[in-house]
Amino acid sequence: MTRPQWQPEHLRLAIKAACVALWSWNVEGNDFMMDEVAFDLWNLPWSERVSFEQLSAHIHPADRDRVRSAFVATRSVAGSYEIDFRIMVEDEIRWISARGQGADSELADGLMYGIFLDVTGRKQAEESNELLAGEMSHRVKNLLTIANGLTHLTSRSASSVEGMAHELTQRLTALGRAHDLVRPLPGEQGRAALLGDLFSVLLAPYDETAAFSGRIRVSVPRMGVGERAATTLAMIVHELATNAVKHGCLSCEAGALDISSHADDTDLFVTWAETGGPEIGDAPEMQGFGSQLIIRSISSQFRGTLDYDWQSTGLVATLRTRKDRLAN
Repeated sequence: MTRPQWQPEHLRLAIKAACVALWSWNVEGNDFMMDEVAFDLWNLPWSERVSFEQLSAHIHPADRDRVRSAFVATRSVAGSYEIDFRIMVEDEIRWISARGQGADSELADGLMYGIFLDVTGRKQAEESNELLAGEMSHRVKNLLTIANGLTHLTSRSASSVEGMAHELTQRLTALGRAHDLVRPLPGEQGRAALLGDLFSVLLAPYDETAAFSGRIRVSVPRMGVGERAATTLAMIVHELATNAVKHGCLSCEAGALDISSHADDTDLFVTWAETGGPEIGDAPEMQGFGSQLIIRSISSQFRGTLDYDWQSTGLVATLRTRKDRLAN
């Protein structure tokens, strides 16, 4: 079988189809020549040459030193290499993979050749998978903590083993219904809920009875909540409730939780106020995975914030959300 004879125009078509950007590096002058695809990728005006420092200025500060060191090291490392790093394009972050052949022995007329690939989509998918795995691990740990707390709550009011088993089953069933709001089952997506009903479902497992009896009080406006907003709100409530069960107002019999709200023209403010729990000393650092996940979710979904006020009588957390974002 005759091998195909690739013509330069065929190679150019293949490179264009693959969105490959070409570069050559003058290792002595420390400058680059790039094709138009590369200049577009870096969002730079075309020029015959661009210095290494000019390119470095557009590399994400967290990656800049690593990339500079890696490029210098390629001169003494034989074989192919690949370096992934981020660049700043105005307000956008792009991931670039720089690939080439190392060692000075591979130089041609003092030039080292290679390509740039835009791998932003792949990197975002990897980050999403890592975030999902971390979220699921965190959620399982939270559910175990909640189950332990609910068992303790139930034991305080149960008068018999049978009664405790029945009440605990009801609490865990209610917890399952609340969890469905975070990860709806297939066919259950798209159902909107009222804000007050949403809080009732999410907090039912933690009250002394199935109906609110004064331990947990909810006073919020009658507003519709879309599926995506309900998912984010449920995640926030689960995280706050887990903390309350572990060391807040829901960890003891005398504790109480009050949820209220007020609004202005554009924003809704929901206040989570705990009282009657163990006295709070130093404010805990909210730097765990769950806290960081909530901050990211509130910012992206609600365009809002969650502020913590650790008072001696208990936590007061205020969620600010755009009213128009609740319907999404």
